Amino acid sequence: MVNIINGKDVSNNLRNNLKDKISQLKSINNIHPSLAVIIVGDDPASKIYVNNKKKACEEIGIKSHEFVLPSDISEYKLLQLIEELNCRDDVNGILVQLPLPSHLNEKAIIEHINPIKDVDAFHEINVGKIMTGNFEFLPCTPAGIMQLLDDYNIDIAGKHCVIIGRSNIVGKPMAMLMLHRDATVTICHSKTQNLSEICKTADILIAAVGQANFVTADMVKNGAVVIDVGINRNEAGKLCGDVDFERVKDIASYITPVPGGVGPMTIAILMKNTVTAAILQSKNN
Repeated sequence: MVNIINGKDVSNNLRNNLKDKISQLKSINNIHPSLAVIIVGDDPASKIYVNNKKKACEEIGIKSHEFVLPSDISEYKLLQLIEELNCRDDVNGILVQLPLPSHLNEKAIIEHINPIKDVDAFHEINVGKIMTGNFEFLPCTPAGIMQLLDDYNIDIAGKHCVIIGRSNIVGKPMAMLMLHRDATVTICHSKTQNLSEICKTADILIAAVGQANFVTADMVKNGAVVIDVGINRNEAGKLCGDVDFERVKDIASYITPVPGGVGPMTIAILMKNTVTAAILQSKNN
């Protein structure tokens, strides 16, 4: 019988714990965690994500600062804003909502964020720390997946983990986190040959390709744990993941739904990273 991994429940538990921790930090340590979110342009999906982050901040007691910038803003002005936020003691975390308009150099902008305020963990210094295992922050989606696996007591050590997708945001850091936990890891991508056969060897299969119903039942080993990172719309306009959920759920031992699986964890981990950043910065002051 399949077990549905409920990201909403795990996320709510994490948020409630963070809410208690933030209350304690404020009353005992005079630490008031805060997050600055920068959004460039008026992309509807980005607006939804930013509003969800703002709402989550309000619910658990993190002060949020929102900066909505025009889509034609110059790179210089955006970097200037980031520099100002780097210097502000009342801002602990800085997040630039991606993707950015094509005229802006995404890499240069991320690298301009002070690593100790980089709550997305995209800065090269934080990426390097993830590689060595000596990190303060973890990218939100991979860290959220690890939390789900742990909360459902799913063994990782010695298991074969296949990750479909090699992005800097999910695929690559996910592989590192799995290696740190003693999994054997295979990363697949658009040039991978015999993809279906490789996927079928996975004890833990993580799909992060951004294609609706990409993972079909014949790609999944009986009893595998299936983690669906994708957020897509099918032909009927309904929200769906990278995995053909209805057919794969009869094969998997555990599976995440879309929505309600990995998605809620991403924002919860962002909140956790912001609290961690606030504590680290208070020690450095």
